[in-house]
Amino acid sequence: MAPFSIGNPAAASTLQTRPPQGVAREAVETQKPIVKASVEAPPRKPRPQTEPAAADPEANTLSWIERLQREQTPSLVLDDDVADDQGDDGDDLQIETAARTPANLDKTVTVPRGDTLAGALNKAGIDRREAHAAIRKLSKVMNPRRVRAGQELTLTIAPAEDGPGRLLGLSMEKDFAHRVGVRLGEGGYESYKEKKVLERRLARVAGPIKSSLYLAATKAGLTVPVLADLIRAYSWDVDFQRDIQPGDAFEVMFEQYSDSTGRIVHYGEVIFASLTLTGTRLPIYRFTTRHGVTSYFNEKGHGAKKALMRTPIDGARLSSRYGKRRHPILGYTKKHTGVDFAAPPGTPIYAAGDGVIDYAGRKGGYGKYIRIRHNSEYATAYAHMRAYRRGMRKGKRVKQGQVIGYVGSTGRSTGPHLHYEILRNGRHTNPLKVKMPSGEKLRGKDLKRFQAKRADIERLYAALVPPGKVAEAN
Repeated sequence: MAPFSIGNPAAASTLQTRPPQGVAREAVETQKPIVKASVEAPPRKPRPQTEPAAADPEANTLSWIERLQREQTPSLVLDDDVADDQGDDGDDLQIETAARTPANLDKTVTVPRGDTLAGALNKAGIDRREAHAAIRKLSKVMNPRRVRAGQELTLTIAPAEDGPGRLLGLSMEKDFAHRVGVRLGEGGYESYKEKKVLERRLARVAGPIKSSLYLAATKAGLTVPVLADLIRAYSWDVDFQRDIQPGDAFEVMFEQYSDSTGRIVHYGEVIFASLTLTGTRLPIYRFTTRHGVTSYFNEKGHGAKKALMRTPIDGARLSSRYGKRRHPILGYTKKHTGVDFAAPPGTPIYAAGDGVIDYAGRKGGYGKYIRIRHNSEYATAYAHMRAYRRGMRKGKRVKQGQVIGYVGSTGRSTGPHLHYEILRNGRHTNPLKVKMPSGEKLRGKDLKRFQAKRADIERLYAALVPPGKVAEAN
C-alpha cells in the first residue's frame, strides 16, 4: 500500500473506498453523503499516469482527518435552542456555556453591637477594598456613621471559588420612607436613593383614665411613640404627675403609614388630641402658619407651646416637690429649690425653652449642671446630669425641646434623677405652679385658615368611628 500522504493520489483513493483501522463503520456511514459527493464526481477523460487526478485528494484527506478528530474528541451537550445558534464558533461557545458560574447570592446581615458598617461587611466576607469603595459611594446618600447596631443590610454577592465574593450591591433602610444603597456598574459603585410606596391613613384612639394616662393609653392600643408625642404636646401646660385624676379622659388622632402588604411601618404626627381634666376639655390641633411654623393650637388659635416647658423630660416620675424637706443626704430640713424627676440613667433632658447657656460644668452638690437664660426674666437649671450632649457649653444657643444632656446621679444624689429649677428674676420659683409665659397667638389670615383647618380635622375625627378604626386622610 502506498504510504499515507496528503499529496498521494493512491492514498486518497484508498481513503475514499475503505475506512482506516480503528474507525467505526457507523462513523463512516454518517459521513456517507460527503464521501458520495467525492466518489460520484462527473466522468472525466483518461489522462496519462503522470498527470494528477481531477478530484482534489487533499480535500478528501482533510475531511477524513476532520472526521477522525471529531470521533476522538468528546462532544459537549447543549440545549437545542443554544446549539442551533452556534455557527462557525459553535465549539468555542459550547465550552464557555459548559463552564457555568454560580448564581449571584442575596444575603441579609445584621450590624453587630459595637461594630461599624465596614466591620459588618468584612465579617460577611467582602474584600476590604470593595467595602471601602462601596461605603464611600454610599456616603453620598446617607452618613455611614448613622448605621446602628441591629441595622439590616441586604448584600448581593457574586460567589468566588477561591477568596471572598465580589460585592455587586448593598442596600438598607435609611428611614421609614426611603431605602438607599449602591450598585456595581461599569465605572464602579453607584449610589441611589429610592422612595418607598406607602399609604398614609389616620387612626383614632380614645379612652377613660382610671389611674394614669400611660396605662389608659397603652390599654386602648396607643403605641408608645404616639403617646410620647401626645405628652410632649401638652407638657408646657399640664403636670402629668399632679393634674391627671381618675375619671379624666383622652382622645388622639394620628398618622400611620403602611406598605403594600398592609404592614404598619411608621407612626406619624399627632393631628388632633384632647385631654379632659376634671371635666374641662382641652383640645389641640396641629397647624402650619404662612411662615412655615408648625405647632399645636387650642380652639381659639392660642399656641399650646409656652415659652417654657413645665417638665423637660419624657416618661419621668415626680420624686420630690418644691419646698422645705428633710435632705436625704445632709439629714436636716432644707429648702428644695426645684423639683426632682426620677428616670433611668441616660434618659434625654430637654431645654425647657429657647435661650443661651450661661453655665455648663460642675457646681458643688448639683454635680454636672447646666443653666439656660431664656430672656431678661426667666432662666432654668438642670442638675445631677450623667453627661452633657456634645457641643453644650457656655454661650451655646439652644432651642426648646433640644437635648442638652442625660439623666445621672452626679453630686449629692441618692439615685439617677433630674433636678429641675425655674428662676424668675434670679429667684427660685415652683416649676409646677409658675404661670408660664404665653405662646404664639394666631391673627388675621392665619387665624381664618386655622379655623377652616380645625373644622376639617374635627370632621375627619368624627368619621373615625368606632375608636381604633382607620380611615384614609384627604
